[in-house]
This record gives sequence, C-alpha cells and structure tokens, in this order.
Amino acid sequence: MINRVVLVGRMTRDPELRRTNSGAAVTSFTLALNRNYNSADGQQADYINCVVWNKIAENVEKYCSKGSLVGVEGRLRSRSYDNAQGQKVYVVEVVCDSVQFLETRAARERAQQQQPQVSQDNFYSLFDDALEKISNDSKNEVFSIETADGNRKPLFVRITEKVESSKRNNFAKNIFGIISQEKFDFGKAFKNNFDFYSTIFEYLIKDYNVSSGVYAEYFTPQAISSIIAKILVKMTPVKDTLYDIYDPSAGSGSLILHLANELGEGSFGDKAQVYTQDISGKSSRFLRINMLLNGLTHSLHNIIEGDTLDTPAHYNIPHDASSGVKKFDYITSNPPFKMDFSSTRNTIEQKWCETDRFFAGVPKIPNKKKDSMAIYLCFIQHILWSLKDDGKAAIVVPTGFITAQSGIEKKVRQKIIDSKWLKGVISMPSNIFANTGTNVSVLFIDKSNTEGEVMLVDASKMGTKVKDGKNQKTVLSDEEVVKIENTFINQDIVDEFSVKVSYDDIKNKNYSLSAGQYFEVKIEYVELSEEEFEEKMNTYKSNLEKYFAEGKNLEEKILEGLEMLSYE
Repeated sequence: MINRVVLVGRMTRDPELRRTNSGAAVTSFTLALNRNYNSADGQQADYINCVVWNKIAENVEKYCSKGSLVGVEGRLRSRSYDNAQGQKVYVVEVVCDSVQFLETRAARERAQQQQPQVSQDNFYSLFDDALEKISNDSKNEVFSIETADGNRKPLFVRITEKVESSKRNNFAKNIFGIISQEKFDFGKAFKNNFDFYSTIFEYLIKDYNVSSGVYAEYFTPQAISSIIAKILVKMTPVKDTLYDIYDPSAGSGSLILHLANELGEGSFGDKAQVYTQDISGKSSRFLRINMLLNGLTHSLHNIIEGDTLDTPAHYNIPHDASSGVKKFDYITSNPPFKMDFSSTRNTIEQKWCETDRFFAGVPKIPNKKKDSMAIYLCFIQHILWSLKDDGKAAIVVPTGFITAQSGIEKKVRQKIIDSKWLKGVISMPSNIFANTGTNVSVLFIDKSNTEGEVMLVDASKMGTKVKDGKNQKTVLSDEEVVKIENTFINQDIVDEFSVKVSYDDIKNKNYSLSAGQYFEVKIEYVELSEEEFEEKMNTYKSNLEKYFAEGKNLEEKILEGLEMLSYE
C-alpha cells in the first residue's frame, strides 16, 4: 500500500502548538492549495488540514504564520469524533514527516505590504457600524449598561478595530455566523450584561477544541463564576481603590472576568488590575481576545503564558525577579485537578525548597498513571502563598479534598484552619462540569477572618440534570444560584443546607470541611398514652415470639440435614 502526499501551499492561519500529557509537541495548520480552474460553486482553492509532531512542530510554530509558503511531505490519516450534537464527524488530514519553508519571513512581509488593500470587502466595518448604532440608540436601553453613577455605557464596541486588519473580516464573519444560528441563546448572552461576548466566546473555544482533537480544557460554568465573584466581593466592603486580582490557571478567563466586573459594579477595570498566568498558549491568546472584547486593555500586558508552579511571572516591579514575587488582593482559580507534571516536579520542589511556598509538599511521581498527579494541591499552596495578609481567594477543588484524612490534602487543610484563614466552603452538585464527573467544592479563603466563624454550605442536591451532547451535566437555576449566594453572604443557617462552625469545631472533627458532618441530628419523640404503649409492646412481643419460633424450627431442620450427611 502506498500512502504518500506532497503539497505546496500557503497557511490560512497561524500554526497552533499544543503538548500532549507526555510533553510531546504537536502543531496543526491548514494549507490553501490554488486550483487552475474554478469549481461549480466558485471555489478556487482546496484547504487541507495538516499535523506535525515533535521538533518540526516547534519549528513550524516558531517560524511560520498565516500566509507562509511551505512544502509538506507525509501521509493521509482519517479520524472521527462526536460533535456537540452527538453526530459523528469524519476528518481527513495530512500527518507531515517534513515541512520545508519556501520563503523567508521578510520576503513574505514585503509581498504582503506590496499587495493592494482590499477595499470592496468591508463586512467588518458594516458589522461594527451596526453594533455601534444599536448601542447608541437612546431607545434601546437594553443594549447599554447602567453604571453606579447613573450614566450608561454602550454594550457594543467596535471590536474588530482591536484585531489585526487582515483578519477583521473573518473575525466579524465568525461572530456573525455564531449569533445567527438558531441554537444561539440571546437571553443567556445578555444575562451577563457586562460580557455580551461570553456566550459567543464559549462557542468559539468549543469549536476550536473539537477541531484540535485532544485539547483538554474544562470550562468554568457561568453560574459557578458568578457565585464565586459575588461572594468574594461581599466578604468585606469594597474600597475606592484599585485592587490587584489574579488567576494562576486562568484558561479563557471566565472566573477573573466575573471578579473584575463584580468589583467594578458592572464597569470593567474601574477597580481591578488583572493578572493571569497559564501554561497554555492557546488559552492565553483566547483570554487576551476576551479582554479586548470587554475593554480591559489596560491589563493586557499582565496576561502571561508560562508554567506558574515552576516560574511565577508577576513581580513587585514588572520583569524584575529581584523585586520579589507579587502578592494579590484577590485570587480566583479553577486549577487542573490531575495532570502529568513529572517532567517539572523535582525542579519545582528543589527550586522552592528554601521557602514555605509548598509547605505541605509536592505530590510524588507515581510508578503508574502519571497523569493522575494531584497538581491542584500545588496550586492551592501557591495561592495561599500569593495572597496579601488580608487577601481573599476562591479555589475550585475536588470534593474529596475537604475530607481526606491523610497526605498533602490533610496538611493543607490543617494549615488553613490553624492559621484561621477559612471563610467557608460550598459543596456543588455532581456533574456541574459537563466534561468531568468529579464532584467539586469551592474553598473561600479570607486571611482576615481570624476571629470569625466558618460557613459551610451543602448545595450538592441542587440543580437539574440535562444532556450536553453525549455528556450529562447539572444546571443550577437562577433561583438556586441566588439562594447559594445569599445564604453564604448573609451567613444564614438553613436546615440540611448550611451551618456556621468555629475553628475549634473543625479541629474536633479532624479538620473535615464537609457541611453534612456538622448538621444537627434531629430525633423526633412521639407522645403515647398508656394504652397505646401496651398495644405496641404486645405487638412487638408477638412478632418476636413468632420470629423465635421460626428460627427454632429452622435450626432443627438444619441439624436434621447435618445428621443425614455421611462420608462416602
């Protein structure tokens, strides 16, 4: 069998580099191959998906970009996946053994500069004009945001102007394509009035992840992000100052953007300087776009791609490690729970061994299932270490963490309780994340809560089960979200739902943070008359005599059966 492919074409987009759990580099891109004739539908090019691995993948991502002229040699490969609607989609792509760069970057840039600007295709401008007109129409108040001072800010901005000029039309067309679909929920989009594009953005990321095949990114549900933001901000009165807020595993930024909006009372950036770090270059690029869409341009330079645990990137003086690692007012995070970080584990431990950054230890490398390393335990410790002395934090953790009776989990909880840093814990329903069946809870840290009590909420029985493609997830209603928020914020005690406990109570329960272990056990007493008591006792005696007799009869039959047994 012969399976060889040789192609020459230009890249239609920037190459996308990602890494497998084992650390292997893989880059995907699409080549446009010009035809020497027009097809019936007017198409004048074929678009071929390509994949390349290891060192070649790194070089392609480093030296190529949209428009690069390359030659590839490899083999055809077919694969399939199930889309969000449960339909099987088949993909044919070229797995490249070699990639030849056929022009220098300088030559490509000169050619692009010499090309006349396309003036007849102004869709991006029409798109921006339409949104701007809608927002500025005084009759359409639903398309603007009311600020605390009574003014209104347009919901829409000329978003394409923030995008590279050559990409504006495609960018606008992609957004328009999404919001024109019947499945797009405008109600959901406008619900987060500070971020109209959040729903669109989720679609974009989901589509991107599907096409890339193996990228494991979990989305923090909007309900969880909202609960976390509201509770964090309501812990103490917000001052008229600019707060430093941080997410060390930011992903696409749902948590940090909700927090920025809540601090600013609907106005992004008014009281929040955003700092993030994430090892995924793709996630970091998405976050930058999302921040552009939401006008958080003043914090763009604080969006850092890199390994947070190995090398935290934010310092008291930017880019000056000697100035000391920066501490933050607020931290929010949904860190990866399990991941193979064996390649950096020892480096992390050795680099920070003379500090208390990882006071409870770094998870050992297992002999098998390296991808089960509990990396979230490192993130929890990093977050505690990164908070100011009066700082607040919210961390999504596996629910098993709050009751584990040994190991690093127990040591971390002991540190939090003995230091009197805990504000509370909310245990969420199962399958609140569609991509994972892991039950989750949210830790709320408040380093100033040294004299206060701890709020424990059990919301595990809330929500409605719905299908999301092949997966099942639990969705919280608006009313349930409000109940969780208000119960925690107002410190309400609700039977079988919430309880307030002291730090000593928690120590006496072996540092368990499960609300159910502190709920009052209720015993119901029933008043009986003398006649009713005698009647019940006679019934019990009669039943017992019956059971004893049946047992005696059974005993005799068993003995008779044993007598009949003999050795042959």
